[in-house]
This record gives sequence, C-alpha cells and structure tokens, in this order.
Amino acid sequence: MKPYTLALPADYRLDDVLAFHRRDAESIAEEVSAERLRKGVLLDGVPVLLDIALPGGSASENIDAIAGVTVHADGPLSAAVEQQARDAVLNILGLRIDPAPFCTFVKKDKLFAALARRQPGLRIVQSASVFEALTWAIIGQQINLSFAIALRRTFILQAGRQHSSGLWCYPDASSAAALTVDDLTTRKFSRAKAETLLRLASLVASGELRLDLAQDNSIEQISAALLAVKGIGPWTVNYGLLRGYGDADCSLHGDVAVRAALQTLLGEDSKPDIKRTEEILARYSPHRTMAAAHLWASLHPRE
Repeated sequence: MKPYTLALPADYRLDDVLAFHRRDAESIAEEVSAERLRKGVLLDGVPVLLDIALPGGSASENIDAIAGVTVHADGPLSAAVEQQARDAVLNILGLRIDPAPFCTFVKKDKLFAALARRQPGLRIVQSASVFEALTWAIIGQQINLSFAIALRRTFILQAGRQHSSGLWCYPDASSAAALTVDDLTTRKFSRAKAETLLRLASLVASGELRLDLAQDNSIEQISAALLAVKGIGPWTVNYGLLRGYGDADCSLHGDVAVRAALQTLLGEDSKPDIKRTEEILARYSPHRTMAAAHLWASLHPRE
C-alpha cells in the first residue's frame, strides 16, 4: 500500500486528537508525539501499523496542513483490507463528522450557542474500527477510567498481536473470540464483562453479527442486532455508533458525563435524569453526536 497524504481542515484541533490517543500513559498499541501518531491494529488477522506524520503546529495556523500516512503491514493486504486501513486513519484523526452543520444549527440556540462558539472546530475522534469502539464501550462501562484503561491494556496483550515494529495491535474479532472467560476473569475482568466481550467477538467472528454497513445492513439493523446481544444495552450501542461509525445522530442520554455537563449548562442543582436528558438532546437531532461532544468538552475546556 503506497504512502498517501490527507489535507486537514483549517480549524483542525490537533491537540484534541493527540489527547484522545494518549489517554493511556503506558500505551502498548498507540505511540503519540506532537509530530507523529502510530497505531497498531489487526486487520483481517494481519498486524498493521498506521503511521501518521502530523503537521507542526495547529492546522488553524496553517490552512494547508497535511498529514502523511504510511501503512506498514506484516503480510499482504487485500483491496478491501487496504480500504479498512484508510477508513481507520480517517477515524483516528476525527475526520468523519463535519462540525460546521451543528454550529450553524445552534447559532441562535439559548443552550448551546455560546458553548459552540467557545469550542470552534471541535470534532469526534473515533476508534480505529467498529469492533474496537464496541469492545472499549463494554470494557469501560460502569468502572473508573484508569481501571478501564488497565483492562483495555490487558485485553490487547491477551488477544492482540505484536507488529514487527514492536507496537501491539488492537485485537480483531477472531483473535478475541479465541480467548476464554477465564483468560479475562483471572486478570481482573468481571465475569459479566468478560462474557459480554467474548459473546460479541464470537458473533462477529462467525459472521452471525455483521458490523459492515451495506445496502442490506443499515445502521438501524446493526443497532437492533447489537441490542439483541445479551449484556449490550442502548448506551453501548450509541457509543459504538459514535466512536465506530461516526454516526452524526447518536443520543448519549445515558452517559453520566453528558448529564453532568447539562446540569452545569442548565445552571441546576442536580443532574437531569435520563428521560429528561433524552428529551433535551432530541431537540438537536440530527446532530446529537456533536451535542454530546460539546458537552463532554465543556467538562475539560481548553486553556
């Protein structure tokens, strides 16, 4: 696969992208610096290193900012898998959802207008694949972030493979499905979390659960199929749609951080309950994903 370049938007917030991918200070599958982002992924069983050379400084200071992409694969890649690699790069650089339509939509909105103005160019950074997004949602649900990151690292070491560069590759469904529940529960996973994770992996690896978007497999069909999997609920599905597909209209009304940010935005003494949060976010359809992104970002504003 030949190296290629990607033009970055004029308002590109490079720091946001780097912060998302360096959440794990002991990362084994990502290597992040101001000049380079390297990510290991298993694609159709082949260890692949996505090596992205980043522009110096922020793209807002350089309208012609370019990212250089080199894909290093430890084996041959089919045309379909090469496309998966290109898609993964767009995901991890946050280039799926254009933030401008939401900003236009809320330009005169009493709740979000000022917030959107304070956070120009805010984007949704995604996981490299839908499977990674869903497994991270399962791993991280209902536990604190530091513990979730540690479990994620364990999962990568258990089910992933090491690229020739030394970087580990995030597992694909087939490699994860080869694990047993005991492989995970002996390493601090709860039984319920381990069972849900491996159930998902097995269904995807067998082809019983398709995650690819196609004419005969819409977002709505994928959502319904995921909800039918024991242990997977609406929050996990919406998070997977957001971080995996870059779907623009995910409702994260069950997310505690979204509700906490709404409390601050509303100036109230307590978080709105899930039902009321869902009703508030519904006003911003078909841009609910960006509404959630602005709420998340408001909890950790840029200096």
